[in-house]
Amino acid sequence: MFTTETLLNSDLPKVRVGIGRGTERGCIERSVAAMDRYDITVYDDPGELTDDFISGNLEAAIRGDMSSSVLLPMVRDGLGLKRLERAAFMEPHGKKMFILAPVGIDEGWKDDQKYGIAKRSADLARKVGMGTKIGIMSGGRCEDVGRCQVVDKSIESARKIAKRLCDSGYDAYHCQILIENAVDEADIIIAPEGITGNIIFRALHFIGGVNALGAPVINTDRVFIDTSRAKVDYRDSLALAMVLTED
Repeated sequence: MFTTETLLNSDLPKVRVGIGRGTERGCIERSVAAMDRYDITVYDDPGELTDDFISGNLEAAIRGDMSSSVLLPMVRDGLGLKRLERAAFMEPHGKKMFILAPVGIDEGWKDDQKYGIAKRSADLARKVGMGTKIGIMSGGRCEDVGRCQVVDKSIESARKIAKRLCDSGYDAYHCQILIENAVDEADIIIAPEGITGNIIFRALHFIGGVNALGAPVINTDRVFIDTSRAKVDYRDSLALAMVLTED
């Protein structure tokens, strides 16, 4: 089973990794010092981190606790993307790890986008040795159809995406609004859209204390991991970045 413990105890590839430092909390320094046998560079300048990442001087980059409003647009533009699609690794206490997507407020607003995010999230899960069962969330239970047009549309969308994924050979199902069941049944949870995904992430991580390893960008072949400034230990994010560089 893929866990933070197994990740940190695994034989990580020796690759060049950069991580951003945007505060003086010392969390970045302590995390890098704990992994001093690896080639990790700390950056204070978001432009320098982006340049080294885009140019290939780094094989992976991590936001660390640098400002997202400054760094992420630079990375997006450097990669030539319209938006960054991210999938977050979440590890609840006493439960298996799962991937949550989309987690950016501008992500997953169309069925085609959610379908693509689900497929790429399954590829991400497969790469680290996780299961690939996909739960597609909607805004209600199936028996709620008829109560609200927005909920009806959400349920219809989730059903269509789940069927489309199954027809394409993926193990997917409509998990409705029942995220409390989906965390036990699925390996990947696809939120109705990015705002809901972001709220789920924030509620779980900031309020519920669920460990969030980081959110790799999934619509590029390059390894970039978005992380929360609330983290105090970035070793798991660094290790995840290293593992994702492997072919």
